[in-house]
Formats: sequence, structure tokens, C-alpha cells
Amino acid sequence: MDVINTLGLFIGSLISNTLASLSGGGAGLIQFPLLIFLGLPFSIALATHKVASVALGVGAAIKHIRSGSLNWALTAYVVAAGSLGVILGANVILFVPGRIAEALLGSLILGLGIYSLFQKELGQTEQLQHRNRIGMIIGGLGLALIGILNGSLTAGTGLFVTLFLVRWFGFDYKKAVALTLVSVGLFWNGIGAVTMYVAGAKIFWPWIPVLLLGSLLGGYLGAHLATQKSNRLIKRCFELLTFVIGFKLLLGF
Repeated sequence: MDVINTLGLFIGSLISNTLASLSGGGAGLIQFPLLIFLGLPFSIALATHKVASVALGVGAAIKHIRSGSLNWALTAYVVAAGSLGVILGANVILFVPGRIAEALLGSLILGLGIYSLFQKELGQTEQLQHRNRIGMIIGGLGLALIGILNGSLTAGTGLFVTLFLVRWFGFDYKKAVALTLVSVGLFWNGIGAVTMYVAGAKIFWPWIPVLLLGSLLGGYLGAHLATQKSNRLIKRCFELLTFVIGFKLLLGF
């Protein structure tokens, strides 16, 4: 791989992971298509992207731990709730054509953005809700379903988790993004990457160091911006990313 392609791969990874860390998901919007553009087959690009995305969670975790904005009990809950779904989804995607599934996912993500856009006060202040036993069980089932999408598809599922945490549990956007980035970016993606590798997916290891560096720095930078900016700005970034990713997945370009 020449210097220009290496630089392009790093910049693409850095930008995509910074946006994802700020908005709560969507790193695959730029990074995954970039891997295909540079010549990797779909399945290899997907597995390589999954491995690299783990560093996004590491970078975000470092910043959120330092700022004291991370609740480890809730992180463990989200990780546990989604893990089985991630494993199932990662095994299924290796045998299922992804175009129809991506179009459906794009439609759903557009719906998330439209819903958030018209709910003006959504996620601006934290409101404790559904945090009793029944609420946590129902919430866990919802996270498990999102986990299946995360394990099987390339971009946008972190946005589902972010909005689910805001809508069901009443988190504000800052706390929801922090929880999503560590739970999904680090643990769900890590579990998905290991599952795909065990299931026989090939990973293009020569590009991993550049991708890991871009993901790590992007995760930290986005988390830093998220802790500094308002819930209103994070909400707008979330909505913008849902529209871009939704249309991309829906139209397939």
C-alpha cells in the first residue's frame, strides 16, 4: 500500500470515528466503504472494519473515564444485554446477502433522525424512567435485538442504541453517547469481530495498524468534543448523521 493510500485510509478512519464518537455511532459510514474502494472484498472489509472499530471504543473509554462520565454498572448491563444478539448477527451475516437488509436498516435509521428532529426536547435533560426490574428486562430485550443488527451490518447500529437509551431509559444525549461508545464501540464490536473471525471471516491485517490509530484518535477526539459541547449540539450531530447514513444505506451508493 503506497503512502497516499495509507494517508487516505488514516484520514478517513479519523474523520469517521470522530463523528461516530461525537454522535453515538456511524463509524462505518466512511470507513467501511473506503476499505471496499481500496480493493477489499465485502466480507473481508466488514471483518477488518469490525476489528478496527474496537479502537473507537478504547479511545472514547479513555476520555470518558478521565472525565468521570461513565457508569460502569449500566455499561455492563448494555454489554450483557446485546452480546448474544451480536454473536447471532455476526454468524448470520456471513451467509445472507446484505443489500435488502441494508436498505431496511437505512429506512429505520432515517426514521430515528426524523423522530429525534421533531422531538425538540428529547435527550436535553436526564429523566429517570423504566429503570425498575420490568423496565430493565424489556430494555434488555430491545438491546438484544439491536445487537443482532450490530453483529450483522456495517454502519449505524450505534445510533439505535443511543436513541434507545435516550427514549426508553431517559438519558440525556451526553450520557447516552458515552454509554453507547464504550458498550458498543469497545465490547459489542470486539465480540462481533472475534465471532466473525472464529466463523471463518478473513481480516486484512496489513491495514489494521493504520485503522486502529485512526479509530483510537477519532474516538478520543469525538469523546472530548462530546464532553465539551451541549446536548443540543450533540442531538443535531446525531440527526445529521442519521440522515446521511440512512440515505446511503437506503440508496446503496
